[in-house]
Amino acid sequence: MVHSEGFKARMVQRMSGAEGISATALSREVGVAQPTLSRWLRGATTLDRMTKRSKATRSGKGAPHKSPRQWSAIEKLRAVVEAGGLSDEALGAFLRRQGLHEAQLVQWREAIAAALGERPKGKPSAEARELKALRKELLRKDKALAEVAALLTLQKKVQALWGDEDDDTPTRSGT
Repeated sequence: MVHSEGFKARMVQRMSGAEGISATALSREVGVAQPTLSRWLRGATTLDRMTKRSKATRSGKGAPHKSPRQWSAIEKLRAVVEAGGLSDEALGAFLRRQGLHEAQLVQWREAIAAALGERPKGKPSAEARELKALRKELLRKDKALAEVAALLTLQKKVQALWGDEDDDTPTRSGT
């Protein structure tokens, strides 16, 4: 039996989502074989694509929406800005409505910050890490130099107090 694309889309929609029904239960309800329903579910690249295509062609709007991977930089920026001011519940609804994952938003946010020359908090740049290491090394060398200078000063004072042993002072034995 040949089924219309709209019927297939409705069946896939009923099997997926938060309140999805199993292919076996739906098979008993509508009379379509369970393997056929499972194949339709696997074959549907995304529920969003199927339902938007059928709604778009019925309403005369044309092609379905692009997947987030195909979005332009402007569209990604709009999504990041819009998601920035939302609470957790509203953010979840926004992500579902847009077909996004939170990880994508985080990745886009980091890319925007990098493009603007900003560093994410807690992640110093390579230059900052190198500068910190050089300052640490300079401090260590300054301390070592101060220690050597102090030793030289003490050595000179000891020589001034005790004098030079190489001079012609008589020894105790008188020789």
